[in-house]
Amino acid sequence: MIEVIGLVAPLFALILLGYISARIARIPIEGLAWLNFFVIYIALPPLFFRYLSVTPLSEFANTTFLFSATGATLCVFVLCFAIAKLYRRSSTRDSTIQGLAGAYGNIGYLGPPLAIAAFGPEAGVPVALVFCLDNTMHFIVAPLLMAIGSDKRESWILVIGRIIKNIITHPFIIATIIGLLAAYHQYQPPAPVNKLLHSLADAAAPCALFALGVTAAIRPLKRIPVDLSYLLPIKLLLHPLLVYLAVSWIPGVPDYWVYSAVLLASLPTATNVFVIASQYQSWEQRVSSMIVISTVLSVVTVTGYIYLAKNGYLL
Repeated sequence: MIEVIGLVAPLFALILLGYISARIARIPIEGLAWLNFFVIYIALPPLFFRYLSVTPLSEFANTTFLFSATGATLCVFVLCFAIAKLYRRSSTRDSTIQGLAGAYGNIGYLGPPLAIAAFGPEAGVPVALVFCLDNTMHFIVAPLLMAIGSDKRESWILVIGRIIKNIITHPFIIATIIGLLAAYHQYQPPAPVNKLLHSLADAAAPCALFALGVTAAIRPLKRIPVDLSYLLPIKLLLHPLLVYLAVSWIPGVPDYWVYSAVLLASLPTATNVFVIASQYQSWEQRVSSMIVISTVLSVVTVTGYIYLAKNGYLL
């Protein structure tokens, strides 16, 4: 356990540094825009490309694994949506945000650094692939349900066009496709370009984690909604359990693929959920609380999960 704590403590310490820095400096949220842009568009795409481009093509054939992992995440979304809609009598839009709060983990910022630190550089491959499939699912489900729950009737052609645009223009998905093509053609960029890509990839984790801490500080916890009494255990405990049950039975899948997929499922609610909630003006304050509290609790749950995985208790 001491070894695992030593592994994850520096990563969570970066989040804490971002939080403390934001509380002391009190820089407005607009000051975070360029750091987020750097992480999403400049630093993390080279990280995904870096690992995918040198991976043997046979590694990408685990389609059953990938669809099982994303299918389990979709089940979590449906569960949270159904509880909100049928039990809490929430609107379709609010229920959609609650579904995202329970199923959409911080797999972009926290996923790559934690998985690679815990399970080695090869974990970057399943992280990138599961990320792309999960995000594609979220990009399809969320706009569709938001359109259904809207008071204004929007053209379905516009909705579908927006969905396709969100998918094909996401920098992580573009980087994954380029990485797959590079692996297929066994292409490696020239040494100066490769050095630049490595430098950017190395900057991804610290910048992403620092930005996550700043984001948590800028959106302070105002109250604890009752909905979190079921959303938190679903996100931090049930979600990784369902993904584990969905992928651990599949023959021929490397252990680190299973560990990486379950790790992604165990991560706290993504800050992107707040962005979506703000965009549609639905459930904003409550999802902000969900992000902050799930991030704090994940220090314990994620550390515990990595301990179980590293000591062979899961397979």
